[in-house]
Amino acid sequence: MERKISKLVSNVGENAKNILEKSKEITIRMADQNEDGEFDLEDVTIVAGNVGHTVKKKAHALKETVDEKARQLELKTLQPLFLEELNDTDFVIPKFIRLTEKDKKYVESEVCQNSIGFRSDKKDLRMINIFRDSIDKFGLSFYPDCNEEFYYVNPSDHEMYIALDEYFNYLKQARINELQKIAQDLGAKHFKVTYKEQKASFSKKKKEGKAREGITAVNAEQNIEGRDYIAAEIAAEMSFPGHDPVKPKLKYLKYDPSINNLIEMRMNEHSPILHQKLMIKLSNSSGLKESEAVKIDAVIKGMKCGGNATLVSETQNESRRYLEYEIDF
Repeated sequence: MERKISKLVSNVGENAKNILEKSKEITIRMADQNEDGEFDLEDVTIVAGNVGHTVKKKAHALKETVDEKARQLELKTLQPLFLEELNDTDFVIPKFIRLTEKDKKYVESEVCQNSIGFRSDKKDLRMINIFRDSIDKFGLSFYPDCNEEFYYVNPSDHEMYIALDEYFNYLKQARINELQKIAQDLGAKHFKVTYKEQKASFSKKKKEGKAREGITAVNAEQNIEGRDYIAAEIAAEMSFPGHDPVKPKLKYLKYDPSINNLIEMRMNEHSPILHQKLMIKLSNSSGLKESEAVKIDAVIKGMKCGGNATLVSETQNESRRYLEYEIDF
């Protein structure tokens, strides 16, 4: 019995020894990097090199991730505009723009190379800043030139931008010129345009109720009686031989109901018109409303570029300006 137990123990020991030998061989084969049948210093060096390579790859991938995040952050901060974006069907040049030099941060930034401007949405107002060396790429025209800083779009020509300082004066003259052309096309014998500015009122009584029987209610623009004006000047006056009417092509006064009504009556052969007097309120066709002017003033003030007047005050003045149009056929 003892002999059987001894033999069994001997077999177990031999099996364990064989298992250990095989494990050793497997371990050496796994660790033997230079395939010389031994695990030595050279194998350790190779293993260390492989580990280092893996660490380097992970470090490189991490650096690329960090660099991309930094790049995206810089793009979000500087908001550069590139030439290829102008051909995008979704891209629309906003009404308010700024012409500026390309400053240091855009010159030195890698993500802004070849940029032609940048976006800056401020105070609920969408605006783009165009670099002066890239103006020609936008295909726009500027009045009086491109030497000013802030511009607003011409309400009748979306490819033309007018300097803010000239905006209302330019549109005033443009509408006077159009009234002159209307008179000429309609075959008038005489016309006169008088520019008037209504006195500012600090109190106003509201009249309620319907117009009295037999009296026609009229728009404020047409009620030319009983107004106080602080300025009145003849802006244009001319006489013609007269001829058969040709329908005018309107641009600035395209949506003015009184002008359209005048043209319709003059073109009607069955009810000839001999004389007409109209009052045209300039703010109705200026294109720049007071709510928009408030936002623009806030942007300009925030950039510390304000002058001695505000756009809001100018739009308020515009609401009191009229062109009195008198025409004879």
